[in-house]
Amino acid sequence: MSRAQATPYTGWILDIAASATVFRRPHPDALRLAAFYAAFFIVIGVIQPFWPLWLASRQLNAAEIGIVLAIGIGAKVIGLPIAAHLADRSGRRRRPMQRLALLSVLSFALFALTDAFWPIILVSLLFFSLWPPVMSLGESLTLMAARDGGFEYGRVRLWGSLSYIAAALAAGTVLARVPADAVYWMIVAGVAVTALSCLAIPDLKAPPSRGHRLPILALLRRRDVVLLLAGCGLVQGSHAVYYAFGTLHWQAAGYSETVIGGLWALGVTCEVVLFACGTAAIRLAGPVGLMVIAGLASAVRWLGTGATEWLPALLLFQALHAFSFGAAHLGAMHWISRNVDPALSATAQSLYSAVVFGLFLGGLLYAAGLLYATFGGGAFLPMAAAGLAGTLITLPLLRRPHGGNG
Repeated sequence: MSRAQATPYTGWILDIAASATVFRRPHPDALRLAAFYAAFFIVIGVIQPFWPLWLASRQLNAAEIGIVLAIGIGAKVIGLPIAAHLADRSGRRRRPMQRLALLSVLSFALFALTDAFWPIILVSLLFFSLWPPVMSLGESLTLMAARDGGFEYGRVRLWGSLSYIAAALAAGTVLARVPADAVYWMIVAGVAVTALSCLAIPDLKAPPSRGHRLPILALLRRRDVVLLLAGCGLVQGSHAVYYAFGTLHWQAAGYSETVIGGLWALGVTCEVVLFACGTAAIRLAGPVGLMVIAGLASAVRWLGTGATEWLPALLLFQALHAFSFGAAHLGAMHWISRNVDPALSATAQSLYSAVVFGLFLGGLLYAAGLLYATFGGGAFLPMAAAGLAGTLITLPLLRRPHGGNG
């Protein structure tokens, strides 16, 4: 059956069949970008669950560890817009990524010389100003390459999720046998591999931005962009209690580290499945439709997670990670690709990362600490309200020509 003959119902079914063939003949640019995502998420797979162990090994207490983690989120709010502005002014993506990745290697290496709170704070400010822009520029480059090369963004991005799963499981296995100092060496090796992967990414250029005003201000004057940032910020920020206290909550419920690791891995595995079928998901729901679904899924997920510790139910709620995180991110990336001028794409990606994963997630992580200290597992319930609010904020975007199924 040809696409012209396909009905609206069979069209997206054909996309699912095509998307499911993850290992079909890869586009050369897709292959190189997939290697970049895999390398970058090795670092995320180690740093997200295990960096606090290294900080604790340096005799930092819980409050100091919390401040260091918050500094990392705050630093990206500074570094991302600056890097994006410079990239959009030149139109280049690969060269600034290469420079930022190299500087990230050098700055992270400085942690080897730190053994106290304030030196760690200073190095954290430096590293986390340089490292996040590597990914935001990589996202911009991938969307540009996917549009020009005719391959799917989701099928490239899923290799980052797979790498995250492998890195987290491998690091956990290693750290069961060796001291926490190994966390530093695993991360610095991952950052170095990412820098090497940036040498091979495609050298595509966007039209340089030539306006007199800052590109970020031009975007923030757009009501639709503000709605996107606020809606996605609330949906992604609703994961704050899960990210900060999910493991501790399930440990307190009596589950072993093996079961808990399996719960985390299940969520990311379901996310991979969604990314693999990204074209079908976009055709079926549209970018904004996916974001609306994400908010509803997060509301159901956090209500359920806060209400029960029964393992079969937790497995179901963890499977919703495909929608609460994956659908929100996939929808946002496609919305930006469709609705933002390519000359402002790096700024748009960096603004998205800074606001959604910086301001909103950072603020809700702070709130999560207060909520969990007071209510324990009940802290998940306000996160459901945040996800639902995100859905309500993104609904007006459905009226835009490129927001829905178009």
